[in-house]
Amino acid sequence: MQPKPEFTSISPGNLVAVTEIDLGALAEIYDEMDIYLSIYMKSASSTDLDASRSHISSRFRVMEKSLPSELRESFQKTVSLAQEAIESPSWKGERSRVILASSPESFLHVYRMGLEAEPLVVLDTSPFLLPLARLRDDYLDWGLLLLDSQEAKLFVIRSRIMEEMSRSSIDLMNKHKKGGWSQMRFDRLRKGAIKSFLTQVAEDLANLDNLQGMRGLVLAGPGEAKSQLKELLPPQVRDRVLGLLDVPMGTVPSELVKMGDQVALDYERSVSKKRAEELKSNVLKGQLSSYGIDPVRDALTHGRVNTLVMLSDYVVPGWICEKCQHFQEGARPEVCPQCGGRTSQVNVLEELYELAQRTGAEVEFVEEDEFLQSIGGVGAILRY
Repeated sequence: MQPKPEFTSISPGNLVAVTEIDLGALAEIYDEMDIYLSIYMKSASSTDLDASRSHISSRFRVMEKSLPSELRESFQKTVSLAQEAIESPSWKGERSRVILASSPESFLHVYRMGLEAEPLVVLDTSPFLLPLARLRDDYLDWGLLLLDSQEAKLFVIRSRIMEEMSRSSIDLMNKHKKGGWSQMRFDRLRKGAIKSFLTQVAEDLANLDNLQGMRGLVLAGPGEAKSQLKELLPPQVRDRVLGLLDVPMGTVPSELVKMGDQVALDYERSVSKKRAEELKSNVLKGQLSSYGIDPVRDALTHGRVNTLVMLSDYVVPGWICEKCQHFQEGARPEVCPQCGGRTSQVNVLEELYELAQRTGAEVEFVEEDEFLQSIGGVGAILRY
């Protein structure tokens, strides 16, 4: 499928959160020929850029030599289309750059991110999305509430980019004049003010629409206020709390993001393990599940997959027909046995991921799992 006209050229003027990249729309794009160039490059420093450009140039030379003559001119034009994005200097906060290009389709997407992507250059019948999918799985948006007994600041963290959403505070009357209230009365009023403040913060969180679209919420700050707030939260919000961080209110934003990211990543890995255990249980009990490349592919094709579970960084060599888009594991035949079309080599997991995007299935990447590895690195929890 060709990209829609409004989707052919995208190059935001700011760092992009991986959750802003429309992987679903990108997964819909493919062609019968190898015309889509996907480039992942490190770009945090001039040293990273130099190393990335050297790697990219080397890959270009190898690709051009191996391409059939009818594709070389198209490839050279695509390289020219991407060249400015490859050569441009790094932006503040940029750690990696993703360039998706195709000259025949006048297609160019350039994404600069605050996340680090491993260097990769791929020429295929469609944009190569698996590295972006893995980053998205690890770096879903999450919320950070930094608070003490008199101040609360709410942030959203998007691919390590910190954006303040709101703040609130109260005056706790920490000092009172001699001859004023008794200390006991003052302390009682102070505690009441703190509880009232935290109750209001809890209500604000409960009414926050953005929270439902996030992975969850990290509560951070000194003292007991964060634990007290957690107890005041309604169950549906309390269940979204990823963890607590004991830090001073003056902690620099970069440190808050770093520590909070680790909490969010640990939570995501625990969810991944649960999905892998759920798949294992379903397979062993003969319940709603599928495993192996062909059965999972067929289940995805028929829209039966609820969650596709894959080992991260796993490669399953296979092939795809550039005409009918049929793909399977194993050695590449010269022509597709189904339609006689031309074939090319692929990592079958990339094709399964794109199919999951097109059919609305969730995707869960798992770092390590012996059972998942024993069944070929991929399985599916089925809807029916």
